Amino acid sequence: MTVIKRNGAEVDFDIGKIISAVTKANDSMDESARMTPVQIRRIAESVELQCLKMNRAPSVEEIQDLVEYQIMAHGAFEVAKNYITYRYTRSLVRKSNTTDEKILSLIECCNEEAKQENSNKNPVVNSTQRDYMAGEVSRDLSERLLLPRDIVEAHREGIIHFHDTDYYAQHMHNCDLVNLEDMLQNGTVITGTLIERPHSFSTACNIATQIIAQVASNQYGGQSISLAHLAPFVDVSRRKIRRVVEQEMAAIDAHPTPEKLAELVETRLRDEVRRGVQTIQYQVLTLLTTNGQAPFVTVFMYLGEAKSEQERRDLALIIEETLEQRYQGVKNEDGVWITPAFPKLIYVLEEDNVHDDSPYYYLTKLAAKCTAKRMVPDYISEKKMKEYKEGNCFPVMGCRSNLSPWKDENGNYKFYGRFNQGVVTLNLVDVALSSGGSLEKFWRIFDERLELCYRALMCRHNRLKGTLSDVAPILWQYGACARLAKGETIDKLLVGGYSTISLGYAGLYECVKYMTGKSHTDPSATPFALKVMEHMNEACSRWKAETSIGFGIYGTPLESTTYKFAKCLQRRFGVIPGITDKGYITNSYHVHVSEEINAFEKLKFEARFQHLSTGGAISYVEVPDMQNNLEAVLQVMKFIYDNIMYAELNTKSDYCQVCGWDGEIRIVEENGKLIWKCPKCGNTDQDKMNVARRTCGYIGTQFWNQGRTQEIRDRVMHL
Repeated sequence: MTVIKRNGAEVDFDIGKIISAVTKANDSMDESARMTPVQIRRIAESVELQCLKMNRAPSVEEIQDLVEYQIMAHGAFEVAKNYITYRYTRSLVRKSNTTDEKILSLIECCNEEAKQENSNKNPVVNSTQRDYMAGEVSRDLSERLLLPRDIVEAHREGIIHFHDTDYYAQHMHNCDLVNLEDMLQNGTVITGTLIERPHSFSTACNIATQIIAQVASNQYGGQSISLAHLAPFVDVSRRKIRRVVEQEMAAIDAHPTPEKLAELVETRLRDEVRRGVQTIQYQVLTLLTTNGQAPFVTVFMYLGEAKSEQERRDLALIIEETLEQRYQGVKNEDGVWITPAFPKLIYVLEEDNVHDDSPYYYLTKLAAKCTAKRMVPDYISEKKMKEYKEGNCFPVMGCRSNLSPWKDENGNYKFYGRFNQGVVTLNLVDVALSSGGSLEKFWRIFDERLELCYRALMCRHNRLKGTLSDVAPILWQYGACARLAKGETIDKLLVGGYSTISLGYAGLYECVKYMTGKSHTDPSATPFALKVMEHMNEACSRWKAETSIGFGIYGTPLESTTYKFAKCLQRRFGVIPGITDKGYITNSYHVHVSEEINAFEKLKFEARFQHLSTGGAISYVEVPDMQNNLEAVLQVMKFIYDNIMYAELNTKSDYCQVCGWDGEIRIVEENGKLIWKCPKCGNTDQDKMNVARRTCGYIGTQFWNQGRTQEIRDRVMHL
């Protein structure tokens, strides 16, 4: 049996701690009023029995309540009084300074919550610790002073999740689409230094990585750039190289044919493209931003963004090199080729590349090969996105947060330079369980919770209001998001739908299962699931009309929150078979991991819900090792093109980073935890093993918490 501590971590139940606490309260009494050691032991055993009957992990507060009750049940009222006084005193100490213990645990590297929070951060590194320490102060300020009490309590109880409270105190936003085109074509400023339009492709790539690092240090979410914004500089380099080659030929009095000259130029150009793409990949991986992690950056590959046929061919050249380098991977400290976590890649399926006879089908085959080995790129269907987004196709902002179409004063659609203000996620399972199964009560509670989310989201919006452009010049003054004047506020970018703000949701499957007794994949229950989605959309539309703020529904990537929500549900409602009996709840609208369903059926079913998740969502299918069956990967990709806007393939591709073994990695369970063991060298060091699974953008071995680990275990049957 385990116990949930106040910081959310789980530890083994220790009856000795109860005996020790009661003994201390007992020893402070006159000898005549004291209990005997036998009585104290019986109190502790009674508490242990009550906890076992809960059939879930009790919290520290619940255990202490039980201790109080048992002391009084033994008639030791004075001892109980002392015990209550001690609890109250400790509570005051905690409230007077809530951050000390957490910060000290961060410094000593024993804060499990921090270790599980973000798999892209190493909590042992000084720079990461500094960011976490600042985050604890920000979270403390936010919860005590900046946020309304009912929102804080709802967050703690898992009724909602107020994302990124560790950044809320500062005037920072979530994620964005970097306007790399504006910054490269018109110049920018980085730390007070003017950066003019680059004169070569390799220089453009170098500047792009500097921009990525600066942007990542001034917001807390993901960011996306488009390779199309780099494509014009390929021809800049081509012309430059041609001049150099012509000079070299003249110097040796050589007279190559035009065809031979073009061949020499293109050979050198390809080498520059290779070096430029390599610059982006390696610098992104080796950069460390001010928040102690590599930038969460997504690279968008869309031929349809090219402005001319020449630019399209040049863009194809960059895409080809990007896929080739990702397929190769990078070497780790042991010299083993591994799959890098970033940059995340998104490849757009379009008429020019999706059919066997398409001119750029060779790129799609290369993407399939890369996916089978490295699990990237993800795929966006130009066909479906244009259906949903008023004829437009554009990238998500990092992981999955998606913009709504927006036109400038000239009636032109604009996407780059826009951003997301933040996310608050609603626990749909809690809504269902709170209703007790009554539909009338369900819709009433649902509306109350939506109103709570609205107020929480308005807190985010209002926190950004009045923010001066000076707080992040790279974002607001020098082109990444805008070119505002010094001293100007960003307020006009927060309204009119220019930026988005996201109502996240989680646990649609469990919500529907509790209310109808069936999975949302059951045809008789699907209409209810769709009605839940439509109800959230209606709320967002109403809020948008009332405020002119770009509300949208967001299929939240739960990460560590999946475990928090599950434990809060167990604490509030107990263990309910099929609903709260796991250490996780299902991500957004996804089909539950236990359901047998093939890749095509899953994507087709989830497409109906992704269409209603206007603020962003992603579907995925999990398949076995497909490196020797690329035709099957291509068939899934073609199916994505015709059926769903945004999807990824989680392919099984395991390897040991110690010996380089790339065959099947054994799964061993020890003490309730998954251990991945290399059958060749016996390595079980999880930091030295790549078991290629992913959630959001992360690829690797670290499962954030027990809930995520259990979900992976339950999903193994499908791999």
